[in-house]
Amino acid sequence: MPANTTAASTKKKGRRARLLVIALVLALVAGVGYGAYWSVSTVRAPFPQTTGTLKLDGLSGPVDVKRDDYGVPQIYASTDEDLFRAQGYVQAQDRFWEMDVRRHMTAGRLSEMFGKEQVETDAFLRTLGWHRVAQEEYDKLLSPDTKKNLQAYADGVNAYLKGKEGRDISVEYAALSFSNDYTIEPWTPVDSVAWLKAMAWDLRGNMQEEIDRSLMTSRLSEKQIKDLYPGYPYDLHRPIVDKGGVDKVTGKFDPSAKGGTQDADSGSGQGTGTGTGTGTGAGGSNTAQGATQGLQSQLSALSASLEKIPALLGPNGNGIGSNSWVVSGKYTTTGKPLLANDPHLAPQLPSLWYQMGLHCRSVSDKCRYDVAGYTFAGMPGVIIGHNQDIAWGFTNLGADVSDLYLEKITDRGYRYGNKELPFVTREEVIKIAGGGIKRITVRTTNNGPLVSDRSNELEKVGDEAPVDTLAPDRGDGYAVALRWTALDPGKSMDAVFKLNRATDFKQFRAAARDFEVPSQNLIYADAKGAEGNIGYQAPGKIPVRKKGHDGTMPAPGWDPKYTWEKKFVPFDELPYEENPERGYIVTANQAVIDPEKYPYPLTEDWGYGSRSQRINDLIESKTKDGAKVSTEDMRTMQMDNSSEIAKLLTPYLLKIDISDPHVREAQKLLEGWDYTQDADSGAAAYFNGVWRHVLKLAFGNKLPKELRVKGECLNVRPADSTGPVDEQNRLVRECGQRDAAAATAQPDGGDRWYEVVRRILEDEKNEWWQSAPSRTYREGTATRDELLKRAMVDARWELTSKLGKDVNSWSWGRLHQLTLKNQTLGTEGPGFIQFLLNRGPWNLSGGEAAVNATGWNAAGGYGVVWVPSMRMVVNVGDWDKSRWINLSGASGHAYNAHYTDQTDKWAKGELLDWPYGRQAVDARTVDTLVLTP
Repeated sequence: MPANTTAASTKKKGRRARLLVIALVLALVAGVGYGAYWSVSTVRAPFPQTTGTLKLDGLSGPVDVKRDDYGVPQIYASTDEDLFRAQGYVQAQDRFWEMDVRRHMTAGRLSEMFGKEQVETDAFLRTLGWHRVAQEEYDKLLSPDTKKNLQAYADGVNAYLKGKEGRDISVEYAALSFSNDYTIEPWTPVDSVAWLKAMAWDLRGNMQEEIDRSLMTSRLSEKQIKDLYPGYPYDLHRPIVDKGGVDKVTGKFDPSAKGGTQDADSGSGQGTGTGTGTGTGAGGSNTAQGATQGLQSQLSALSASLEKIPALLGPNGNGIGSNSWVVSGKYTTTGKPLLANDPHLAPQLPSLWYQMGLHCRSVSDKCRYDVAGYTFAGMPGVIIGHNQDIAWGFTNLGADVSDLYLEKITDRGYRYGNKELPFVTREEVIKIAGGGIKRITVRTTNNGPLVSDRSNELEKVGDEAPVDTLAPDRGDGYAVALRWTALDPGKSMDAVFKLNRATDFKQFRAAARDFEVPSQNLIYADAKGAEGNIGYQAPGKIPVRKKGHDGTMPAPGWDPKYTWEKKFVPFDELPYEENPERGYIVTANQAVIDPEKYPYPLTEDWGYGSRSQRINDLIESKTKDGAKVSTEDMRTMQMDNSSEIAKLLTPYLLKIDISDPHVREAQKLLEGWDYTQDADSGAAAYFNGVWRHVLKLAFGNKLPKELRVKGECLNVRPADSTGPVDEQNRLVRECGQRDAAAATAQPDGGDRWYEVVRRILEDEKNEWWQSAPSRTYREGTATRDELLKRAMVDARWELTSKLGKDVNSWSWGRLHQLTLKNQTLGTEGPGFIQFLLNRGPWNLSGGEAAVNATGWNAAGGYGVVWVPSMRMVVNVGDWDKSRWINLSGASGHAYNAHYTDQTDKWAKGELLDWPYGRQAVDARTVDTLVLTP
């Protein structure tokens, strides 16, 4: 950007920021008496100093902090310690409120900031013990080098905090002071490590599916549950790794093997992917099945407890994930690899990600980093990005790393085999803002902590569970324990720094070896050789279950057959690829490898591959005639809005004979539609409305209340009833219990449901097409076309109420909107505070399971619930031609110029220049701050 353009842009942002500050103060003066405490200086005081010189204790030499027109910092130092100390200082300047809330969440201390309303959440988090495990990791496992970096980072944060009051740090502290005498504590290295536990929690795999399948047993048969959890469609959607297996001689994964593997020493053997709902999968015992069937209210309460935990990354379920792909230099216009990544996480303000460069002035033994990319505020290093040699990206692998166990308990302990074992217990004290404490006792079994202790409804578990004579007497019921790999200390923090320093694929894989939790798909690229190199590695601490336990349903904790093996899948046996023949690698939460080629079951609950296959198809269509993929092509692919379910279902909708002229008007929108979900598309709006109602009629109204949206009520037969509806067996009114905002209500409309519908679409009289009469319709439906017609009618009138009678005025973006909310006061604070801290809405293109994955929950509505939280395209080797964008901006300060200054461009699919080399950084720099010893 030319200097005069940059200067003009800076002045414009400055004027806009001043006007917003004035607006904020005026609004506060008018608001419920708070205005007396506020002023322009209150709002501006926390804004960071970005020019001039500041003293930073502990530095060994000066550090330069260069910020571009979007406030993105690039840090230059001469030692590792100086680099990470400065990183801590700069991130605290921009994002300390966010950092402070996160560390209180991971430690189960939100009540200290926000009061008694957070006690239940804190109790659940204390039961999980994230901060305790992080402390163990720091004390016992992490390398001295990692500890040194963590301490330097903490020292930088604390240097920023020194001598400041809350109102000097963030406007949220000024608001908090109205009701709280909260005092900010120093940052510790363990606060940074604990953030990895929050990551792992939101990426924990199939716990929600495990609960949902169990809850379905009150309404659905084993076959019906199997229908709703079909096997992965390997014939349609390519897995990540299409060759390779565990070599029978070496015992290691061989990416060149054409198929067939040694048998694993133990484990259940690869499951069918059906998620049968029989209690424990193939070979499951009647004990597990019976115990599971009586857990409806208990597991519903557990699900409600999970919803209360702040989802820092996103709603755990089908939508959370990411896209990443890398194309070999053989097929690119640059002659070197191109790598793209866009993690799909919860929309929040500020964005989860913080863009930054960490540069040693001269890379040497005392200063080993020259890396740039996306970081987490509160954690040193770079999570996703590139250094001078390699680039990498992440997507969620989705491995099944957690299980729920039913436990037979007494006052003294719990049953295991023929013994009664004592609980391991500890007392936790929860302090509450404004005074008062809450004491809880955490009880832990050999299968993990008792999460059922944290809910009144879960105190008596399985009171009426129909168990056979092999199960222990239910007594006062069964408790529920959680076994989860993240509750074991690990070395993932070591992996972050190793990844930042890696120079080739060997070192990249060595770093991945330590990346135990959360389990991620890692893609790789370098510029070495004629065309560079690309690669993939599946890392993670993935349990080996004993035969007969597939992890799809809660298991009987008293039966040793269902306890995890002591070993985990060995890293050397995890799938990887290096320079595959096809010339590209795509990971988008699909299956990693065909189960016939691999001995270990990684999960039964993959994403179903709609996004990944679309990316595969786009790459192949671009390169099939010898064309090359450019950086712009990669960006365009990220914004692809095509809907797989629309392509499948629309031809059937167009064949429906519609006599109502108003519904026929809407049907005509689908004629000639190309199945793309642009924001201005009326066809996309109508189709998604129809899809939502198809799901509701065919599946949603048949699910138990525990899975349906709160407030949606139906007249249904009691769950335990048999025979016809009569005077003795009347219909009862049941209302849904899932919070729509939590995005866990079903059917959510993701690509699992695409596969469910695909498998029954040709069966016109399948039982799922049958729907019951309602207040609106005196007769039910018996066939596919009858149900589709009703869905088309319902969608027409729903969209009329939302968008107006004239179908020509309809657009998908008016339904499909994103509002960015401040994650604390912006969601729970007074209404006028929410208005001042939140931003939006934006009308978005894209949709559920599209590559441009602006996800929505079909059971809850059309609003955006997860997004590509950032986008990047790395031009490997020619790093300064890489491009990136963040969801919001660098700053966490409301009314700072960089609060949401990237969002408009993000919404349009635009990318910003990503300078890396010193010359490119200098050309983009508008502010320079020098930190001195």
